[in-house]
Amino acid sequence: MHKVTVIGAGNVGATCAYQLADRNIANVTMIDIVDGMPQGKALDMAQCGAIFDFDGSIEGSNDLKGVAGSDVVVVTSGIPRKPGMDRMDLLKTNTGILKEVSAAIKEHAPGAIVIVITNPLDIMAYVALQETGFPRERVMGMAGVLDAARYRRFIAWELNCSVRDVAAMVLGGHGPQMVPLPRFSTVNGVPITELIPADRIQALVDRTRTGGGEIVKLLKTGSAFYAPAGSAAVMVEAILRDTGHIVPACAFLQGEYGYEGFHLGVPVRLGKGGIKDIIELELSADEKAALDVSAEAVRKGVADVARFL
Repeated sequence: MHKVTVIGAGNVGATCAYQLADRNIANVTMIDIVDGMPQGKALDMAQCGAIFDFDGSIEGSNDLKGVAGSDVVVVTSGIPRKPGMDRMDLLKTNTGILKEVSAAIKEHAPGAIVIVITNPLDIMAYVALQETGFPRERVMGMAGVLDAARYRRFIAWELNCSVRDVAAMVLGGHGPQMVPLPRFSTVNGVPITELIPADRIQALVDRTRTGGGEIVKLLKTGSAFYAPAGSAAVMVEAILRDTGHIVPACAFLQGEYGYEGFHLGVPVRLGKGGIKDIIELELSADEKAALDVSAEAVRKGVADVARFL
């Protein structure tokens, strides 16, 4: 069985590890700096395997050398923005963490595919790419899968239909400048523009853009983790099982959509080796203008992080 290492055993990391094990996608190692935490969670998950009948191994470690032999590494480690912390402080701290993690991956798992969840996600994926030196196909960020999942759920609620019938597309950076695309979002092949009034579509788009913040406000002391973890697990499964699944993901662009030198959410085909293709949609003038705004925000973040590399 394949090996996946999840770096960071907090809510997102541990949930992702459990989903991978429960679905028999891979043997899983969780790594975290907190002594005993990844080991304890791994033992608990392994015992749950005796209830739900999954046999893959789940291990915990406090040593980044545990990444050795990984086919895929999911990076969730980092800190959230705290009261009184400005954006550059957060960027500097999480860049330092990603540099250490990336160095360990490069040394101990040089053939691995890397999926970054740490925020600011688009920028941290760029840091991981620079620090590992891996081909761009093997270093990506999880964002679009999550954003599209939120969009799909809101559409399904709006139409009182099964979410299984809904397909949705979201481009751009993981933040308020993301670009949900109603024209490319369908219910059993029918564009939602034919099913939902324009004002309600705009409300769904706005809710998607603030989807993470809505959960933070409700939780008050945390952020979303079930859906982010599930989004990463779906990407891992597509890669390891070579499904060719087409999803929006944070990919390093080299001219696609007219952008170059940074990661941005675009449709990709996932399979053996990571990103097999980047799919370029024919965007309208308004859609491209919105994507330009999102891309510029990411480009600025890449310029800011350069001082820490």
